[in-house]
Amino acid sequence: MSGSVDRLVVTGTPGTGKTTATDRLAADRGVDVVHLNDLIREAELYTERDEERDSLVADLDAVADRLGDWTGVVDSHLAHYLDADRVAVLRCRPDVLERRLVERGEGEASARENRESEALDVILGEAVDRFGTERVYEIDTTDRDPDAVAVELGRVLDGEREPSAGDVDFVEYL
Repeated sequence: MSGSVDRLVVTGTPGTGKTTATDRLAADRGVDVVHLNDLIREAELYTERDEERDSLVADLDAVADRLGDWTGVVDSHLAHYLDADRVAVLRCRPDVLERRLVERGEGEASARENRESEALDVILGEAVDRFGTERVYEIDTTDRDPDAVAVELGRVLDGEREPSAGDVDFVEYL
């Protein structure tokens, strides 16, 4: 492995625990964390609102400009579209993910769509297409508490964890 990195993106389907785990990582390690979805909303870095999904359509060029030559950790289901040294893809068993989303107030259709995306490895596939398997690290959050996920993220940052794209398989949940 190749030592610590300056830029880590933490991505994954909504509900996999990105924000909670990166908050714990920041508290434990003192690393700078940008919650990209908050930045997009607060700085109005979007082109339109998708009324059907009740979400904002991010302007990724404006996001990249705003972040500039960033260091630290960025989390979002869109973070893998940014330039980074390593990509941690948080994963969660689709049935558990759907339950988490519904419990936090997500609509049934959106929760179901995210469950299917997780089962199909959509974000993992996008991350591997962009960064290759040598810079992508999957972390299954299904049965891990946020502190344990933060420890794994720290291991990715420090270069103490081997790349692991393709280790998690949820296709049976389709």
